[in-house]
Amino acid sequence: MSLSKTQIATSDKVVANNSALQQARVLALPSRNEMLKRAPSVQRFWDSNRVLLENAWQEWDELNKQLAEWVTENLISEPLRNAVALAWEDPAREQAVANLWEEVLPGVYQAQLFDVEKLHLLRAYLNGVADAGIPLRPPYGIALNRNGSMLDARSEGYLAAPAFQEFYNLIMDKYMRPISRMLFPEIMGFDTQTFGFSIQYQEGMDTSLRPHTDASAATMNVNLNLPGETFKGSEVDFFNQETGKVTRTVFAPGVAMLHRGSVPHAAQPITGGSRTNMVLWLYGDSMQIPRGVSLTSKADAKSRWTVPSNPKDSFAPF
Repeated sequence: MSLSKTQIATSDKVVANNSALQQARVLALPSRNEMLKRAPSVQRFWDSNRVLLENAWQEWDELNKQLAEWVTENLISEPLRNAVALAWEDPAREQAVANLWEEVLPGVYQAQLFDVEKLHLLRAYLNGVADAGIPLRPPYGIALNRNGSMLDARSEGYLAAPAFQEFYNLIMDKYMRPISRMLFPEIMGFDTQTFGFSIQYQEGMDTSLRPHTDASAATMNVNLNLPGETFKGSEVDFFNQETGKVTRTVFAPGVAMLHRGSVPHAAQPITGGSRTNMVLWLYGDSMQIPRGVSLTSKADAKSRWTVPSNPKDSFAPF
């Protein structure tokens, strides 16, 4: 399955001058320096244009249905998709899901999240997003990553395209949360809220990320590079706080790393090519995360495979 160059290009249909899309495209985005300094004008820009930007993304999605129609659950790797479907039907069968996650070092797991043969469809959609001309806020809380964007509706300047939001929430609710609960039982109750952003490392631009922990109960980091889209460097280091050992990892296209947010990690400098990632977080209401909670505490399987009824709050880590 593939898309032609015509299909993956952003639609060139004529947009009325008074449309939200046209208005969004002529907005003057705050400067990089203003965003780095967290100038008050930056927050005002996103707050005052939130509805306009949401309407613009809805309009863009409608004009680009040939891209949006591919952003569905079918992008998930078939073995994981099938195992998760069975677990939702009968949580007692969740071991089939657990078997797909390899513990590459203590408390850090990896699995094939996206189907490698279909990953180009998601990237085509995201390339269209990048070319849409609609302002997106970069994740400047960790570093002002020029080609990154916020993905969750709690963030200003987020990717509000309806097709993507439906896909994003499906990944969080149907996949990441129950799998995280299964692998890290103590996060149950600290996983009601979601957060996400994309980030891209490029030689000579945004190249690395210093050692840090996440303000999350669980973090999923997904490599969105296509097969053959190679890069040099940019390995992810994980630090064992008990032994002091550092484990350097590289994960393949479509593979997700899943770990507790408290695990220290860093991205090494990239020395060639580019690496594109989607990073997803779970945490509790008002940004609560497990502290002093026994790592052996465990809810039953039936409780794990549920979606919290807690309303979405407005707290965001950055």
